[in-house]
Amino acid sequence: MKIVVIGNGMVGYKFCEKLVAKAQPGQFEIVVFGEEIRRAYDRVHLSEFFSGKSAEDLSMSPVGWYEENSIHLHLGDPVQSIDREAQTVHSYHGITESYDVLVFATGSSAFVPPIPGVDKEGVFIYRTIEDLEMMQAYAKKAKKGAVIGGGLLGLEAAKAMIDLGITDTAVIEFAQRLMPRQIDDAASGILKNKLEILGLKIFTNKNTSDILGDKCIEGMQFTDGSKIDVDMLVISAGIKPRDELAKLCGLEVGHRGGIVVNEKMQTADPSIYAIGECALNNGMIYGLVAPGYEMAEVVADNLLDGSKAFWGFDMSTKLKLIGIDVASFGDPFIQTNDTRTVVFEDTMKGIYKRINITGDGKYLLGGILVGDASAYNMLLQTSKNKVVLPPNPEDVILGSRGGESAENGVLSLPDDAIICSCESVTKAGICHAVSEDGCETIDAIKKCTKAGTGCGGCVPMVKDLMVHTMKAAGKYVRNVICEHFAYSRQELYDLVKINQLKTYDDVLDTLGKGDGCEICKPPVASILASLWNENILAKGNATAQDSNDRFLANIQKGGSYSVVPRIPGGEITPDKLIVIGSIAKKYNLYTKITGGQRIDLFGAHLSDLPKIWEELIEAGFESGHAYGKSLRTVKSCVGSTWCRFGLHDSVSFAIEIEERYRGLRSPHKLKGGVSGCIRECAEAQSKDFGVIATEKGWNLFVCGNGGSKPQHAQLLDTDLDSETLIKYLDRFLMFYIKTADPLTRTATWLNNMEGGISYLKNVVVNDSLCIAEELEQEMQTLVNSYKCEWKEAIENPEIRKRFSHFVNAPEEKDPTMKFEPMREQKKVAQW
Repeated sequence: MKIVVIGNGMVGYKFCEKLVAKAQPGQFEIVVFGEEIRRAYDRVHLSEFFSGKSAEDLSMSPVGWYEENSIHLHLGDPVQSIDREAQTVHSYHGITESYDVLVFATGSSAFVPPIPGVDKEGVFIYRTIEDLEMMQAYAKKAKKGAVIGGGLLGLEAAKAMIDLGITDTAVIEFAQRLMPRQIDDAASGILKNKLEILGLKIFTNKNTSDILGDKCIEGMQFTDGSKIDVDMLVISAGIKPRDELAKLCGLEVGHRGGIVVNEKMQTADPSIYAIGECALNNGMIYGLVAPGYEMAEVVADNLLDGSKAFWGFDMSTKLKLIGIDVASFGDPFIQTNDTRTVVFEDTMKGIYKRINITGDGKYLLGGILVGDASAYNMLLQTSKNKVVLPPNPEDVILGSRGGESAENGVLSLPDDAIICSCESVTKAGICHAVSEDGCETIDAIKKCTKAGTGCGGCVPMVKDLMVHTMKAAGKYVRNVICEHFAYSRQELYDLVKINQLKTYDDVLDTLGKGDGCEICKPPVASILASLWNENILAKGNATAQDSNDRFLANIQKGGSYSVVPRIPGGEITPDKLIVIGSIAKKYNLYTKITGGQRIDLFGAHLSDLPKIWEELIEAGFESGHAYGKSLRTVKSCVGSTWCRFGLHDSVSFAIEIEERYRGLRSPHKLKGGVSGCIRECAEAQSKDFGVIATEKGWNLFVCGNGGSKPQHAQLLDTDLDSETLIKYLDRFLMFYIKTADPLTRTATWLNNMEGGISYLKNVVVNDSLCIAEELEQEMQTLVNSYKCEWKEAIENPEIRKRFSHFVNAPEEKDPTMKFEPMREQKKVAQW
């Protein structure tokens, strides 16, 4: 049987791959015509082209794959006409091929709104690698950018603009909210705020009436009379099916486009099929890759006398748009008399979670996640497999109180649960690959089952299943950081130390592979800081830091920054209070006394940070490390100095502890507390380490946790003198730093530790591993090498440059410039 495939995109390639895998050698002759000059490549991750990936990196197959599988591939040669009676196709370069079966995989093209001026220089479509190459070349002379389209594609295009260095970019959306097909108004508001923090300008409910300029774009005019200056525009406003060939040969198409097909993806001509974005199934065009892959599976199965059918597809999706998690699953908008909705919204952290459940509270129907989509995979499976919800359904988004772990949740799913929607891989398929085929890495499972090779959203769940299956077989499981480092954090820590590596690039070159990613960069940066205590922005390490660490300050809602000086033990002199007040007035900052006994200053502009730090340092302050995964505060009560119940001087001891461990970098943030008596006014037992006075000395508690999952600290030892307690703290903190996984709080670290508090006590107090002296020496080295990062930043010209928006920015502000509040903004600056 001779099969001709028109189109060599992701879905066309996937059809060939599935058919070759299912068929006997020589059973089919396959001919593929591709319009582009490249082999099929990954359009889902197209924006990574601007992050350094090459066209070859994005390719879906090795160079010789088509030839090895006896597939005749014609690149850069689109089919021009089809003779259905003769069953032949004719290409642009004059090739004529006969067919027994013809498969349309022509995909879609970008929808371009009929706006006057869209043909001007500087206006681009975001669709192919060639489009990206032209954008890359043009961006060198552009300063102000815009994107038409606030959906999935539009926001990906906005990320591309940022990656090109055009940070002054606007997103124009015709609808009243961003991503109108995936999220509701409240979620859109959260997403809009997060995007504006990143520097994007967001315009919703906007209709472009004209592209301004002569030959080149100079601006955009809107129907409401407003306009903006723009010198580069990307149009990403949706798609339209590529059905022109089907029309020419007389096949039925929908009134809004798309080749009409039945449940077997057959057209009215039984020898012609259509799959992917060009196919119209039951009145629906599917604009995601996973449904296209399922269509490819259906056609491949039917060509081998199977009986698979396409009855629609779940359009649930999880994406990381410009570093922001966005997901929707099931029916995200359903709201009827027999349904209920649970919503969690945190505008400070930019998190929105909505679930729709049945009226009896038993089943999950759908939902929306913005800002934190870590539970997406489990929620999707809970919805699709009609898993009964817990007695308190809100637990699925707020976290259960003493409930199951994520891994146990995966295990509760039925064997036929589809874990990877893109490749239709079941739970049973993944477990079988691990137990029977010996696949004990994510890469091996990808090669064996194809799970995780599409959008990648299922990979965390695949990993959970792999780990459980291996553990059930009694095998040791290595918890590696990511695909670029085949080591756990503990192993990587030791190797970086042994090899004396000082920069992220050195670590990657010596111990890793590839270009690294957002998963491995922060842990490696944390390891380097924990080992060498060098300035985190020096030696090119700035790009490996979390966003807050890059500017030694927390970015806040609205794009301004907070400044948090250290106030050890909460003790402060009147003179220092006056300095903070003066700085707050001078720079128009909002001030707040926090629960950690510090005074936070909010609303600082990036360019003002070094000047604010200079004034604070001159008054005796230093960085409070509120931006880092490090020691934040050691809270204290007033102790025996003032309190009639106080047994010891808790303030002085809290100051001693905080000044000893200030700047200490760790897998997650650290908080401590010192209470002068058992009344516990410093709430020491809710901290990562807590000290409580007794008649004979101090009790030391460890691994407590506040936050969303509170946990009391556990008693490590009692009635300690100050010197011994510091010694035990040195050992405890260094043991945690050396052995904890990335972003693991001390409470979770202890919960996952075999032997729990008894084992930890043996290590720290009884020195069961004979490493106590080593841990103490390593901590003393870090203590001795401490330097204030703010002070280093303002004294180092290279680092200080990071806080100027432009290389030629003047040191002093222009007195003629002033800040004009708009859209109900708070007045937080003078310009």
